[in-house]
Amino acid sequence: MGKKLVYFFGGGEAEGNSGMKEFLGGKGANLAEMTNLGVPVPPGFTISAEVCKIYYEKNQQYPEGLEAEIDANLEKLEKMMGKKLGDHDDPLLVSVRSGAAQSMPGMMDTILNLGINDNAVAGLAKKTGNERFGWDAYRRFIQMFSDVAMGLDLQLFEGELEKAKEAKGVELDTDLDAEDLKKLVEVYKRVYKEQQGEDFPQDPKDQMYKSINAVLGSWMNEKAIKYRKINDITGLLGTAVNVQSMVFGNFGENSGTGVAFTRDPSTGEKVFFGEFLENAQGEDVVAGIRTPKNLSYLKEINPEIYEQLFTIKDRLEQHYRDMQDIEFTIQQGNLFLLQTRNGKRTGAAAIKVAVDMVEEKMITEEESVGRVTPKQLDQLFHPRIEPSSKGKLNVLAKGLNASPGAATGQIVFTADEAEEWVKQGKKVLLVRKETSPEDIGGMHAAEGILTSTGGMTSHAAVVARGMGKPCVAGCKAAVVSGGTLQIEGTTYKEGDWMTIDGTDGEVYAGQIDLVDPQITTDLEKFLLWADDVRYKDKRKSVKEKGFGVRTNADTPGDAKKAREFGAEGIGLCRTEHMFFDVGKLEIFQEMIVAESKEARQKALDKLLPLQQKDFVGIFNAMEGLPVTVRLLDPPLHEFVPKTDEDIKELADKVGLKPESIKTMAEDLKEMNPMLGHRGCRLGITYPEIYDMQVEAIMEAACEVEKSGVKVLPEIMIPLVGTKMELKVLRENAEKVVQNVLKKNNSSLAYKIGTMIEIPRAALTANEVAEDADFFSFGTNDLTQMTLGYSRDDIGSFIAEYLDQNILPYDPFQSIDQAGVGQLITMAVEKGRATKKDLKMGICGEHGGDPSSIEFCYRNGLNYVSCSPYRVPIARLAAAQAVAADLLNE
Repeated sequence: MGKKLVYFFGGGEAEGNSGMKEFLGGKGANLAEMTNLGVPVPPGFTISAEVCKIYYEKNQQYPEGLEAEIDANLEKLEKMMGKKLGDHDDPLLVSVRSGAAQSMPGMMDTILNLGINDNAVAGLAKKTGNERFGWDAYRRFIQMFSDVAMGLDLQLFEGELEKAKEAKGVELDTDLDAEDLKKLVEVYKRVYKEQQGEDFPQDPKDQMYKSINAVLGSWMNEKAIKYRKINDITGLLGTAVNVQSMVFGNFGENSGTGVAFTRDPSTGEKVFFGEFLENAQGEDVVAGIRTPKNLSYLKEINPEIYEQLFTIKDRLEQHYRDMQDIEFTIQQGNLFLLQTRNGKRTGAAAIKVAVDMVEEKMITEEESVGRVTPKQLDQLFHPRIEPSSKGKLNVLAKGLNASPGAATGQIVFTADEAEEWVKQGKKVLLVRKETSPEDIGGMHAAEGILTSTGGMTSHAAVVARGMGKPCVAGCKAAVVSGGTLQIEGTTYKEGDWMTIDGTDGEVYAGQIDLVDPQITTDLEKFLLWADDVRYKDKRKSVKEKGFGVRTNADTPGDAKKAREFGAEGIGLCRTEHMFFDVGKLEIFQEMIVAESKEARQKALDKLLPLQQKDFVGIFNAMEGLPVTVRLLDPPLHEFVPKTDEDIKELADKVGLKPESIKTMAEDLKEMNPMLGHRGCRLGITYPEIYDMQVEAIMEAACEVEKSGVKVLPEIMIPLVGTKMELKVLRENAEKVVQNVLKKNNSSLAYKIGTMIEIPRAALTANEVAEDADFFSFGTNDLTQMTLGYSRDDIGSFIAEYLDQNILPYDPFQSIDQAGVGQLITMAVEKGRATKKDLKMGICGEHGGDPSSIEFCYRNGLNYVSCSPYRVPIARLAAAQAVAADLLNE
């Protein structure tokens, strides 16, 4: 017998459990788990995600034996339910749903009411005593099956439904009676035949297998692929397929459907949060077709069912030890759960839920670190409207506060327009009646989303919260029609500026200035727990325990902000940025165009106190934390004047002819400046430049030390490719350092190291390490030189490379672990073979990327360094890397 591919659940027992998500998907695994827990779950069976993998490997063919296994489980389901698919007396209807190991809400396909046909509709009507219900189920199935399984245009059926309502003079589907729906079914069948060239399928098994194929096929639809790409979902087998007996929320006034969260997914507050629709099926809530009511309405009309649901939600949250997202249906006064999963939540909610669950002793501090993703944490640093000015603004309209944060942009009405406008460098708000899964790309591109219909659990709300995008949903006053938006009699067209506040659900006209949020008490507490985890680092290859997080900062202001965000030092201070300040650039240009060493030294003497002042400010801001200062790196041509006016001004100042300066500027130009006269090569040819900078660093360090502040200066020599480059420049620097220390009667500790950013330096790291106190990986240049891609020009082809899977991601956003990563691994091993305790860090942009941070941890780096606003994300990602290591012990 081959490998088991289909797993049954029902009657209080299931063949699967929650630990089988890889194979059963999140939905199937949790249906099995709830069944085993005794929660009321309609029975059914799950087709393993392994089938999806094989389906694509075999050119959309089933693995051998699958159909027999499905048929056997269907027979078991029919026996348990006492019903048969397509039966003319008492038909069994089932749903066919997708379910991958990681939740992808709305991205793949679902079909409800499967098994109904011309015979079964009469049996369903007779058995339930509700003829209208039977025909409503049939028309819903034809519409959904035609769209999902056969790829017909949904609007063909929606249009006929609208005609039927207009003909009767009603607004709602529920106002159509049995005769109306019976006629509509005949119209739907006619539309199907016109489009498909054959009658609507009457064989229930044919319906089922076509639907299973549709769900498997939806794994590779455009929206699902785009969603996985946006959310970095990789390594899954595919989607599982869940075939489950139907329960009906559209059975009458004592029936209904809803979605609930065990805590508020926007704020994290411990309140039972959700929405409910009477006499409706689940798709009506999720798709935003009708605006649902708060769960309190269910408590009001049916307190017994509400209490049963409340008890189950507590039980599920305790069992899964996380906030749950629950889908439920009430059929004629009986409660059924159709799904539970860890609920998607905003960044603010993720922090609060994690902190609260630790304090409720549900999870540990170490576990809490894994409950917040770096992307969620990043959401907490999104802009908001200044509170003091908000009260003076005129609110155009108010909707539901579906996803927090404020956003401003030019309004567009389609997802395609949103993506196109953003490519042109514009900021947009996506305005829709309601979003659908096809809009995923535009939602990702937009600053925020505004919809006129839908509730707090509609597609727009759920996806926006997951993305961290501000969203105002269900804004009834916002009437979307074609390419216009009308609010209270005023028309807004494409390109008009608007602002939304997803925290309060408010809409404003125009472009409003936004401000950054502040760190909350819960966030501070959570990040301190993350820091505690980082210092549980037990790597044997690292002497100084703790996986550190530093910042890239060039000014005292940047340094101060980074410290507020928890930076433990500066991993990269770029001295060249200081030269662009007014008053310094002119002197630096004077040095560049100097015609003799004496003239050049004269200019450098003017720069020395200015550089020293810069370093004093930075050392004071860091208050005893290490500061790595990189000596001049860019080529000199970047600093020379470009316009005739600026050239003449410099010429008059230094007493040269403009033509002479133009000639010098031309001489400085290079065919390939990235590989040209820059970095340590400048220090070799113009040692006086580096001497001045080293003197400024050490004089500043001594000055700050005398004021009682501890200083830990680290001098970093860039672009080293050979041992001798570093040896020569270190010897030069040591002479200056010793002179300064002697002059100041100081024994200040310092380090001199280098950046590893040239492949040769990585390959010969054992030699380079002989003259280095530390290595810092400059992964921007290391990536450029290893892959041969210019980071300034990669934009012209990277999109095609990603679309065609030539590259899995942009190597300038996340380290190319297979290529560049090998050089880093080699450099660490070779460097520490020479000096066992050689300190290692990373200071490229990759220092703020979670995947790269995890790579750095695994490869024995002591710290990562990133921009100030990425420091909290780096602290969390670093803690998660350590936590994962601890769990694997």
